[in-house]
Amino acid sequence: MILESLIIVGFALVIDLVFGDPKNRYHPTAWIGGLIAKLTPLGQNQNQKLERFGGIFVVTIPAGIVVTLLLTLDFGISLLSTDWITLIVSVVIGALLLKTTIAIKGLERYAMAVVESLEMNNLDSARENLSMIVKRNTSNLDKNHVISGVLESVSENTVDGITGPLFYYAIFGLPGAFVYRIINTADSMIGYKTDIFKNLGWFAATCDTVLNYIPSRLTGLVMIISAAILQNNWKESYKIMIRDGKKTESPNAGYPMAALAGALGTKFEKVNHYELGSGELTLTKEHVHSAISIMKLTSILFFGLVIVPIVTVLTLIGWWIHA
Repeated sequence: MILESLIIVGFALVIDLVFGDPKNRYHPTAWIGGLIAKLTPLGQNQNQKLERFGGIFVVTIPAGIVVTLLLTLDFGISLLSTDWITLIVSVVIGALLLKTTIAIKGLERYAMAVVESLEMNNLDSARENLSMIVKRNTSNLDKNHVISGVLESVSENTVDGITGPLFYYAIFGLPGAFVYRIINTADSMIGYKTDIFKNLGWFAATCDTVLNYIPSRLTGLVMIISAAILQNNWKESYKIMIRDGKKTESPNAGYPMAALAGALGTKFEKVNHYELGSGELTLTKEHVHSAISIMKLTSILFFGLVIVPIVTVLTLIGWWIHA
């Protein structure tokens, strides 16, 4: 049902915006990360081909378990006594589960933890807080590069932690959202081109790249619309996204990052890797507040401009096929 799916997404967004994330011991994504951590040493092997093969299982075993549980839960709900009870239970459980794949308030909380440390002139604490949301070495970053890291993380994780799961929910339902999060989590844990993980993490990294290709670009476009509504520089946002979106090592991460850099009229820099934007690398907490506002509005607009049309079209196609 079109309405059921859209209510689930809307309800999940409201729950996240109001309550944020549960503690890790109650959070499915944390459980998934724990399972991946346990499977990682089992997949490691001196033989490169076997290790690459093991990398497939590090992703597919959690995915298989989660999809099986979700399908079993869906079957159980379908056995309830009446259609109305089934619908209510399906919406409530669906929204609660979908919420665990997105992290709007959580992303804001991590970003503001860095800002609060900087306001107390505690650069070491700011670097430590930043290290929790970026992959780079933060130990020697100055204040501007710390804030740049926060802004880059907010923009990139708008895809990883919000629009990506919603996009795949719209197409494949809860299994799609959760498989996306499993792949994204595995990529963040083992998707590195280091000697330790280059073979084991290849499958997670490749899947993450493929899955983020469309959501990252759609998110960048919606960010431009958000910038216009919030009276940021939407023209510069579009210009910088087109110009600098391909500058990052990741073929996807640069698009939302460049769109945000342009909207804020500033520059993001990862030393020895890339520079995005035409402004100065002089950043303040106001840039972070603006980025969070753009991230939140992008999440809402993505629901209206992307999720609603996808769910509607796919549902109508389904009805037409079964007519």
